[in-house]
Amino acid sequence: MKLLRKILYPFSLIYGSITAIRNYLYNNNHMQSTKFKTPIIVVGNLSVGGTGKTPQIEYLIRLLKDNFKVAVLSRGYKRKSKGFVLANETVNAETIGDEPFQYYKKFETIKVGVDANRVNGINQLKQLQSSPEVILLDDAYQHRKVDAGFNILLTSYNNLYVDDAMLPTGNLRENISGAERAKVIIVTKCPQDLDEETQFKIAQKLKPTLYQTVFFTTIDYAQSVKGNKEIKIDDLKNYEVLLVTGIANPVPLTNFLNSKGIIYSHLEYPDHYFFSEKDIADIKNKFNKLNSKNKIILTTEKDYMRTFDKFDYLHYLPIKTKFINHKTDFDNLINTYVEQSSRNS
Repeated sequence: MKLLRKILYPFSLIYGSITAIRNYLYNNNHMQSTKFKTPIIVVGNLSVGGTGKTPQIEYLIRLLKDNFKVAVLSRGYKRKSKGFVLANETVNAETIGDEPFQYYKKFETIKVGVDANRVNGINQLKQLQSSPEVILLDDAYQHRKVDAGFNILLTSYNNLYVDDAMLPTGNLRENISGAERAKVIIVTKCPQDLDEETQFKIAQKLKPTLYQTVFFTTIDYAQSVKGNKEIKIDDLKNYEVLLVTGIANPVPLTNFLNSKGIIYSHLEYPDHYFFSEKDIADIKNKFNKLNSKNKIILTTEKDYMRTFDKFDYLHYLPIKTKFINHKTDFDNLINTYVEQSSRNS
């Protein structure tokens, strides 16, 4: 591993230099960013994958949807369509991507759009008959063509960006100095019992600027898995479980299942994986070989969006993001930004 890092290090220097020049050009107005009157909130990270952007977007939707007309705009990673697509009853995970499809299915009152060109996507949303009063940009921290009013930077508890390295040696998309663009830094996937002393030490390690606030969240797992029927988590001990995941980091999920004493076999696939006919046949074959009459296929909610019509006995475990403390402070920051920006628009 050390040898591989040494081999890749020169490429990391080149990549880091390119991203640094790009950020310099944007920071000094040599490259143009578009600023919108509509409040724009970005949720993203400095690294690739696995920091909990989806549950954080859903947290913001729940926070805002009763008082504002909310829209979510995503790139629609690995979708099979091009250009701007507005979610409607004809779309699925293949046409708009698994995460946008999840937002669309869960929240009936919001608008969900996908577009690799975020400026165009925002303009398309603003032209709707019922135009949004706040737009959430999913995974757009490096999309500097949009000058967002509020940037939320996520970093995983077990892989802080300050401990990471630039691609391809590590997982960083840009230098850690990019964290300075954030209004809020959220350390995600923390242990539920993370004490304030440890929080303080982590915050010191991140070295936030004077205008930044650091928050800490954990994964809040549902008490039941959902599918053609609900099964309580504690009752899963009586089932044979075939766990199928296609996410960046399934470790928090497997740790949770282990903590509940649930016995399972795990088939792990890459993030945002679209299952081939052969994959589906292999999964069905492994499931059929399970001996118990009580058996299920268990997956994540995001994976369920790509597979719900592929398998019988398929269930998923819903999750939410939960602030360990200072939840009200975070909510107030978001609401104040949206309210003030709305008055000025």
